[in-house]
Amino acid sequence: MFLGLLALGDALRPDAAETVRRLHVLGIRTSLVTGDNEQAAKYFARATGIEDVHARVLPAEKAALIRKLQETARVAMVGDGINDAPALMQADVGIAFGSGADIAIESADVIILSKQLGAVLVAYEISRNSYRKMVQNVSLAFLFNGLGIPAAATGLVYPIWGMVAMAASVTTIFINSLWGRGSYFFQAIKTVGQQTPQISDVAPAPA
Repeated sequence: MFLGLLALGDALRPDAAETVRRLHVLGIRTSLVTGDNEQAAKYFARATGIEDVHARVLPAEKAALIRKLQETARVAMVGDGINDAPALMQADVGIAFGSGADIAIESADVIILSKQLGAVLVAYEISRNSYRKMVQNVSLAFLFNGLGIPAAATGLVYPIWGMVAMAASVTTIFINSLWGRGSYFFQAIKTVGQQTPQISDVAPAPA
């Protein structure tokens, strides 16, 4: 007599397909590397639009695969399991979720606290913006100092104007850093002096 059926499986994250699609629009190639069987791997790959699939991959083999991909491109690895730790360490950028295994979190370079896979795109945008601002600020600093120091050393400008130029340099870099992201600065100012909630502040009292 048939009593029942028990099936176990992983569920696809709701925003996985949209995240992969947006990565492809940005020109970023994607690969699915998993220790699961080929049938499960191909199913999830079709559901998300990933063409490059590697199934039944052991932890050490994941790191070796990442190393091979690094021969032709920079590689970011997204994972949250124990088996992903070696690959996260090998990748140029390891990205783990805060809800994942502790060893994966320790092995990653970026920790995403949100459970949404789309947060990977947010991290990508923040990193690109931060790098662009860093290059701009270094260029501005070299421009001000490259012109100001020789001028001050040769006596072409008075010391007081050198002080003004230095203040203008710092102010310009500060404004450039906040340009387009000023809300972050003001939000940080508002939190100064505010007490961080403790567990006892939000946890219900025991009955």
